[in-house]
Amino acid sequence: MTAYDLARGLHILAVIAWMAGMLFLPRLYAYDAEQAGKTEPLKSEMQALLRVWQTRLLRIIINPAMILAFILGGWLLWLRSGQGADWSFAHEPWMAVKLVGVVLLSGWHGFLAGQRKKIATGASKYSGRFWRMTNEIPFVLAIIMVLSVTLEWTF
Repeated sequence: MTAYDLARGLHILAVIAWMAGMLFLPRLYAYDAEQAGKTEPLKSEMQALLRVWQTRLLRIIINPAMILAFILGGWLLWLRSGQGADWSFAHEPWMAVKLVGVVLLSGWHGFLAGQRKKIATGASKYSGRFWRMTNEIPFVLAIIMVLSVTLEWTF
């Protein structure tokens, strides 16, 4: 086993955890938004529970997994470069696509984190339908990024 194999395996595990959370959080938001039509006290109890789950999912799984994915991804880049000797691969189209995907996924993560605060105060304007429609954004980005890295395609 090489350091690169170890870094790659750990990076994949961190990304799986990050993706799992990013796919589940919008579903929790959809359930929360759909409580608006319910009657008290069940509505308040369910929303309180959903909001605890949302907060815990972000703080305990999604945020740490993203941080680990970034750290391990940086380690992978450094190892791939020959410990900083040759960064030519960083200019390849597949790597550019991967990095754009990371930026987009990070932006979606930030949006979801910001929405948690708005949902907690009742200020979110998004419906359950919106959250269901956007739920697959992380998966689509993951497909693009994984295929870019595994195929290392060029123009």
